[in-house]
Amino acid sequence: MHLKRPMDLPNGGVNLTLQANPRGSTLVLDPDFQGAAAIVAQGASDLTLTGFTIRGNRESLKSTWELPPDEKPFADFFTDNGIVIRKSSHVVVRGIKFDHIRTFPVIVNESSDITIDSVRIEDSGTLKPNGRNNTSGGILLEQGVSRFEVRGCEISRVTGNAIWTHSYATAPRSSDGWIHGNTIADVARDAIQVGHATRIRVEDNTGASLGFPAEYVDVETQAVAVALDTAGEVDQSTYARNRFTDVNGQCIDLDGFHDGSVTENSCVNRKPIDAYPALHEGIVFGNNNPAGEPRHVVVANNTIEGFAYGAVFLVGSDNRIENNSFLDMNRARCGSSPTPARCAYARDQPDLLRAGFYLGNRGGRPSTPTGNIIRSNTVSGFGMKAHCVAAAPGVSLAANTIESNVCSDR
Repeated sequence: MHLKRPMDLPNGGVNLTLQANPRGSTLVLDPDFQGAAAIVAQGASDLTLTGFTIRGNRESLKSTWELPPDEKPFADFFTDNGIVIRKSSHVVVRGIKFDHIRTFPVIVNESSDITIDSVRIEDSGTLKPNGRNNTSGGILLEQGVSRFEVRGCEISRVTGNAIWTHSYATAPRSSDGWIHGNTIADVARDAIQVGHATRIRVEDNTGASLGFPAEYVDVETQAVAVALDTAGEVDQSTYARNRFTDVNGQCIDLDGFHDGSVTENSCVNRKPIDAYPALHEGIVFGNNNPAGEPRHVVVANNTIEGFAYGAVFLVGSDNRIENNSFLDMNRARCGSSPTPARCAYARDQPDLLRAGFYLGNRGGRPSTPTGNIIRSNTVSGFGMKAHCVAAAPGVSLAANTIESNVCSDR
């Protein structure tokens, strides 16, 4: 079926099912399609969409889309999506294939009790006018989606984030979600981002080739790819048993993450460092959100290998970093002479990029790390023996417990 405008499901419809013909069904967005998405549902309840294909109208990667201005929801800003669900409940999206969608294959906005199961996404998303990604291409749950599950999906060759929650500060946080068992490959931004949310479990996902193609990475805004990313305020959440390889960026970002755990995850890079032009730190804590000072976070039993700078940049208080393996760190060889180009940053803090563990004095806002425990970790890499643990000006190592770490140059 060729579409020039959306299939608008009945507003406020109850007990609706849209299911494929057993021989297969495809919805095609024609080049002159105009509208929010191939399928738009608003105010629906007990809605099931299952078993068909949506083929988009992406003919060129370049677009006029930047990011939405003035806290405008993504569902109100981007057109030519696959499925847009608004203010609905008890919705199942299962076994649908999306390809060549110009923007987002799935956007869920202000809804609850959502299941996205066994969705397959390929070759989707577009770029800003400057050729960098505009975040599009994957699954987006925005503006306070509650009680949701994203499971068993396969996402590959998308220009932006693969799976993410997003809420502006003026909207409710997303809550009670489970993102698990998904397979992600060849994405130019984050594999999974939890943004402004509470009680989210991110478990048993796998990914490869993140931050590629490298020319799509939005370096102008420092939005390098992250395997497990955090934004806004996120608490009472778990990142566990996720596995990633070839991450051209950062393994785990904990900006605004507090009262949660990060356990048994891995990020492994073994190609030459030149294969990762945007390679960054292993784990970074941050406090950009005023409500998101990192505290009571457990980071344990993770394996992170082959990153450009140090193992952990830490701000906040009463966090525990224990029994992790950080291998082949500081691949940029910060601290060598002459200073490598990758290391020409914050020259007033020479240990910032070269130390295994660096206790910072700001992670967006000023911070004084106290009461943290850094214990029984293994760290190897260039200069790690001499620069195992360091602190920014004004930060006291003695105000934290640092013991039984093994740091070596190999």
